Amino acid sequence: MTNTQLSLIQIDNYGPWTVTPEPRREMDLQTLQSRLFADLAQFVGSRDGYVFFTRFDNMVAVTNGLDESDHELMQESIGNRYPVSISLGIGVDPSPVDALETATTGLQRAGSAQDGDRREVLAGTTLAERERTPTDLQIAHFDVNDATGKYTDQLNEFDSFIHIEQGYASLMRHLREEHGALSFFVGGDNIISVCPEMREEAYRSAIDHVEGDVGVELKVGVGVADDVQEAGMVAKHALEECRHRGTVVEIETPRPDVELAED
Repeated sequence: MTNTQLSLIQIDNYGPWTVTPEPRREMDLQTLQSRLFADLAQFVGSRDGYVFFTRFDNMVAVTNGLDESDHELMQESIGNRYPVSISLGIGVDPSPVDALETATTGLQRAGSAQDGDRREVLAGTTLAERERTPTDLQIAHFDVNDATGKYTDQLNEFDSFIHIEQGYASLMRHLREEHGALSFFVGGDNIISVCPEMREEAYRSAIDHVEGDVGVELKVGVGVADDVQEAGMVAKHALEECRHRGTVVEIETPRPDVELAED
């Protein structure tokens, strides 16, 4: 059974800050957001986690293996180097969307995202080390079939982008509504989904749905592990198996006798 730990990263009072004392230059804001995402990705990534940018002022991180002190250090590091601070909500659940709901509720109870008095909130509880298992995370790495041949080498970049984004939108809605999974566009023609325990039939159904809905053909490699970095790498290798075998779904799971290594 999966047990996903998600952290919602929310910039404190960001909307009002962008127009105080007067509206700030858009490219300055884009630069700040991209640098902030890069620093958070490096911080969380160095601790075997993932960060997804979503709307940039709100980001979602998979943080299995990070404890409260790691989250506090993340806030301190950003507060020391940026003109904005971040609040963090943490949720743990077999269902990724329920974990995110818990993380979100914790921050919402502490105050609005545009509340000038709400700063560096840390809400929620992390997954205890003793409760971690080798199957806590199921990560699916989706890829568009022959995106270069069908889109990049045939259409202008904007029309190519439309096709890829339509596939992403169809997939993320289907997986969210049918399975409680969370999907994130990560560039090129790649989508990473944080999933509950799902079987091959569910992934095939999702791929068929996207093709029928928007005409975009996908394949997916799925990995299972105790942290998202390992599960993600297993998923990448499974995706390569799809390319090698000409299949659309490949799932790699840990052997039943695999246990977490002792510190």
